[in-house]
Amino acid sequence: MPQTILHLDLDAFFCAVEETRNPELRGKPFAVGGRPQERGVVASCSYAARAHGVRSAMPMSRAVRLVPNLIIVPGHHRLYGEISKQVMERLRLVTPMMEQISIDEAFLNITGLRDGDCERLAHEIQNGIRDTLGLPCSIGIASNKLVAKIATEVGKKGARNSPADQNAPPFALTIVPADQEAPFLAPLPANMLWGVGPKTEARLAELGIHTIGDIARWPVSDLVRRFGENGRDLAEHAAGRDDRPIVTEHETKSISQETTFARDVSDDKLLEKTLHELATEVGRSLRKDDLAGRTVKLKLRWPDFTTLTRQTSLPQPTDSDEEIFRSALLLLKSVRRSRQLVRLIGVGVTGLGTPVRQLGLWDAGTEKARKLQEVLDELQQKFGKNAIHRGDID
Repeated sequence: MPQTILHLDLDAFFCAVEETRNPELRGKPFAVGGRPQERGVVASCSYAARAHGVRSAMPMSRAVRLVPNLIIVPGHHRLYGEISKQVMERLRLVTPMMEQISIDEAFLNITGLRDGDCERLAHEIQNGIRDTLGLPCSIGIASNKLVAKIATEVGKKGARNSPADQNAPPFALTIVPADQEAPFLAPLPANMLWGVGPKTEARLAELGIHTIGDIARWPVSDLVRRFGENGRDLAEHAAGRDDRPIVTEHETKSISQETTFARDVSDDKLLEKTLHELATEVGRSLRKDDLAGRTVKLKLRWPDFTTLTRQTSLPQPTDSDEEIFRSALLLLKSVRRSRQLVRLIGVGVTGLGTPVRQLGLWDAGTEKARKLQEVLDELQQKFGKNAIHRGDID
């Protein structure tokens, strides 16, 4: 019996949440993100804005040029995270075989549920999320993850191209019957296939390959010769085959924080202060997840958009704000001249695992610092992260 995989995508999620906060935004061109004079980018945009060419990740300054009356709404990312958690909890009630792949997307293995009536189940999920949380979502259903996700994309594009209200969310449902995966994919553009980015798309076009069907008809041996193992994957995916299972838990591989300055910064003390704040956020996230990391990474971007990263390994894993900060500061001083302009700065920790706590004869001070940090974390969790903090660095 073939499995049945459901892919769910919350339609313009950030914007949909903002519309529940302020219903007057519905039907209007607006974008969630930073202001153009502060180098803001579009995190999400309403369908009314998309109709004029505005897209996510676009500089807000360009979005405003496209839509002069664009409403800019600052993001409320903590709220988005809370609402996302509520959606995912609802999906887990449908089946524990649920894989969250982003803040607004998930896969569910619904094989055999509702006596196999996947369409009825999909409508129940859509209506439940809309009625309880006020959020629209689109769904694709197929025999595997690859085709289910593409089905969602096809459904959303079809809804936006219909004569219906262009400003409304798609709220689409697309079902691909088993054994119809390849015919469904065949007419679609090659770049809708996983693994086909701009460079691969250009190389395929040089061969006269423009659709997924073109890939499926191309000799597998030649695809492997030209693209290596990725060529074999292309052939498999173009035929609608994908054997990846639903993964209910994902291991956290890194935790990081970064910030882009509204104006390039040359002040050494301001950069150190910002780095300290970022390291504090990283440390707090580590402790919240009961993790510690062995490698500290620094990320810098110069005004000409050149980006570099540096890292250093620690003797033992840490979740200490101060240890992360000191390591990152040493990296910063090793690659940046005093007063050199910086556009972006970030810090992260990798090599994650469970914290190792071994209190030796001479480690009383370390244990005292750890207990102090636990108290600070508890107070900040209860009253907010700005309620209490350590003294500023010199």
